[in-house]
Amino acid sequence: MAEQGPLVDPATVPGWLRPVVEATRDLDPEIFRRVSGPSVNPRDAAVLILFGEHENHGPDVLLQLRANSGGAHSGQVAFPGGSSEPDDDGPVATALREAVEETGLDPAGVRPLAVLPALGIPVSGFHVTPVIAHWEVPSRVWAVDPAESAAVARVPLTELADPANRFTCRHPSGFLGPAFALPGMLVWGFTAALLTLLLRLGGWERPWDGSVVRDLDAAWRSVG
Repeated sequence: MAEQGPLVDPATVPGWLRPVVEATRDLDPEIFRRVSGPSVNPRDAAVLILFGEHENHGPDVLLQLRANSGGAHSGQVAFPGGSSEPDDDGPVATALREAVEETGLDPAGVRPLAVLPALGIPVSGFHVTPVIAHWEVPSRVWAVDPAESAAVARVPLTELADPANRFTCRHPSGFLGPAFALPGMLVWGFTAALLTLLLRLGGWERPWDGSVVRDLDAAWRSVG
């Protein structure tokens, strides 16, 4: 697996995205404690955190709504990604291959920038490496396989950073974590925790009221 940190010279990255890449040099593993957990015989996996810049709404990130297939993460909003295959040359290759399979994007327009520490996801048994990338030449994306993805969307960072869209979500297990309520989309769990970190690292975060707590079921209904 690739080591944590930048894959490119941060000076060659667009200014709005540069702080995120620079921050990956010395990330304290402790900040991932609430995101990560131990897994028994974990399977390697990777996700692609793909940042682009839209002419109308500015910087954004690519997210997908997973199909309601009955799996551990079905129906959830996630970054494109999945488990590694023997022919993959590390997590960057895994993340790109899975993103192409799930969203149809053209990998020629994607520039991998940095790798975050691998995170254990106990509920699914994955050991996930997040790969940060810049969508230098955006291409058409869609839900390639309806059995895997229900929708794909470029979500503006301004919407994610809007305090009106943020709250603390309470899982039935009692776990509390950050969440985002967007039109037709509830982002929580692993993806929301990573987005929260990235908003902070990029300097995009705005003060929000973490004391506003919504139960997961109620949060689902509010965006439905």
